[in-house]
Amino acid sequence: MAAETKPRARPGPAMDLGRIERGVRLILRGAGENPRRPGLRETPRRVARMFAEILGGIHENPEIHLKTVHKEKHDEMVLVKNIPLYSMCEHHLLPFAGVAHMAYIPKEGRIVGLSKIARVVESLSRRLQVQERLTKQVADLIMEHLDPLGVMVVIEAEHMCMSMRGAKKPKSITVTSAVRGSFRTNPVTRAEAITLIRGGLTGAGGKDA
Repeated sequence: MAAETKPRARPGPAMDLGRIERGVRLILRGAGENPRRPGLRETPRRVARMFAEILGGIHENPEIHLKTVHKEKHDEMVLVKNIPLYSMCEHHLLPFAGVAHMAYIPKEGRIVGLSKIARVVESLSRRLQVQERLTKQVADLIMEHLDPLGVMVVIEAEHMCMSMRGAKKPKSITVTSAVRGSFRTNPVTRAEAITLIRGGLTGAGGKDA
């Protein structure tokens, strides 16, 4: 598989901040509030700007972060863990937050800058999501553009739609995983990745596990 990525997709339409502001005013009125009172007067504008920031990934092509692929003499596992993750659940428009761990085994020395992996997670997170789909998207994107021997993605997150409403079980953590290639076919490789994710080595600047 060629190292080049597909051409960058054309960006979507700009976010309509005015429409978001009008929607927020309707929500406030529907909740029995007065959007014109001093404490709420600027809230629609603030919320619109907030959505433009936290949902900005809708109009970004995450493939751009995997455009530059390097060739190195490395064919062992690469793991980036504890990548901070913030996203918005599309079912209730409430946030979920946690960490992502991504491991891959390069084929023919094809690697990507470590920061690019974190940017892929960020780009795919900054849109309306469900955790299961987000996990799969990260794994599939890495497989497609790096063509590694295998990929494993694990996401651990707390969902506000479960913590502050519905079941009301704060601190409950949802864990999802996606395994591709050698991580799926080789139990030893998969177990090694899980051990490293769970703290099998000394953390940078930390104490021995």
